[in-house]
Amino acid sequence: MIDNLLLGLSEAGTWMNLGFCFIGVMLGTVIGILPGLGPVATMSILLPITFGLPAPTALIMLAGIYYGAQYGGSTTAILVNLPGEASSVITAIDGYKMALSGRAGAALAIAALGSFFAGTVSTMLIAALGPLLTKLAQVFWPTEYFSLMVLGLVCCTILAHGSVIKSIGMTFLGLALGTVGSDVTSGYLRFTFGFIDLSDGLDFVTVATGLFGIAEILRNLENPERRSIVTQRISRLWPSKTEFAQAWPAVVRGTAIGSILGTLPGGGATLSSFASYTLEKKLSAHPEKFGKGAIEGVAGPESANNAGAQAAFIPLLSLGIPSNAVMAVMIGALMIQGIAPGPMVMSQQPALFWGLIVSMWIGNAMLLVINLPMVGLWVRLLKVPYDLLYPVVLIFCCIGVYTISNNTFFIIVMACFALGGYILLKLECELAPLLLSFVLSPLIEENLRRALLLSRGDPMTFVTRPISLGLLIAAVLLLAMVCLPYINRTREKAFAE
Repeated sequence: MIDNLLLGLSEAGTWMNLGFCFIGVMLGTVIGILPGLGPVATMSILLPITFGLPAPTALIMLAGIYYGAQYGGSTTAILVNLPGEASSVITAIDGYKMALSGRAGAALAIAALGSFFAGTVSTMLIAALGPLLTKLAQVFWPTEYFSLMVLGLVCCTILAHGSVIKSIGMTFLGLALGTVGSDVTSGYLRFTFGFIDLSDGLDFVTVATGLFGIAEILRNLENPERRSIVTQRISRLWPSKTEFAQAWPAVVRGTAIGSILGTLPGGGATLSSFASYTLEKKLSAHPEKFGKGAIEGVAGPESANNAGAQAAFIPLLSLGIPSNAVMAVMIGALMIQGIAPGPMVMSQQPALFWGLIVSMWIGNAMLLVINLPMVGLWVRLLKVPYDLLYPVVLIFCCIGVYTISNNTFFIIVMACFALGGYILLKLECELAPLLLSFVLSPLIEENLRRALLLSRGDPMTFVTRPISLGLLIAAVLLLAMVCLPYINRTREKAFAE
């Protein structure tokens, strides 16, 4: 493992990769601080920029945007009580109360230190588990891959917010959209409706930018901004000994929770932070302090948030399965670079694999060193009105989509998906299952056809192979359990809280 990490350091430590890692974490921090955007939309908008970059550099920058956004979301949650990211909602509960009582510096510092510790542990966990999972994945045939992707879609569906029925509908809609274009076997055009521009299918950047970029802007414009920025001067950027003693057990527990839940499809940073806060409140000797400025309510969720964000890379790098919408964008970036996601990445592209892992630790170190001294700048940035921000974002969306093929047709397609995404959001449909299934649709179809080809058309191959059968049974049981009235009510109540 040490040799592998040294290989990664030689890749991530080049001046070019360090520079783009810095750009990624800074962009991610800004995106996390400015409510209304998000890492999925930002990464989708910036994907065309990565076309001319080497694959390791492109992925390092995109990964930096991701965990930079997780950190930036905590800053705005603490100072403004307005989470920039869904995973920072919990941080706002006690972080903003700490800021109002003059402890904003301690809240920001413990969030940064907890995130750095969690990021370090998660990086080592990926380095340790990645090769083991890759060896396991190498025994998978197309049959097992198909069943594994079905299980991943089921997990994403049941862990998504809102109605299970709506999530299932979004999953099937994404699978259908993934079939648009030329059939991979026969070459016949499918569902193009006479548009020759769709012969290669719907472009991932176009779909993601429309659904997560412009649709989110349309929804944000409905609601007037309410920003109550903390006006007290932030003087002390270091927690006291008492605050350290209270926070570190929560940091360790949050890191453990995030490292486990982050690997689940549909889990990631948001589920990890919610679970950490619930655990800390139950374990606390003074649960009444939560919601009134308890430092454990910041330390635990922030550590779980960062650990979950980085643990999500484990199924992506080892199995080629995205666990959330951000990882779906990362798979899109791999495909743009001509790299097939999956267990072969480690053996065929070792410098890319280990360079990305090491860059996670470097990026977290950059966030720790850079962001605390820049708190004053972030406070001023928070005062930028949203009506000045969104036109710039719209322009970048259009430029990014147009540069993919120099074709205005895809700008029209993006606008259609933006309108469709806005309508789905108004109907309270979760968009993440749609994007995940859209990305996995070609892979599912390919592995389904290969499995049937190898079995001479016998569909029983999916239940006669033990690993495939186990994965399918797990998927059916999970779907059946969540459809039970009691479990479904409990799940919806938990998301509502």
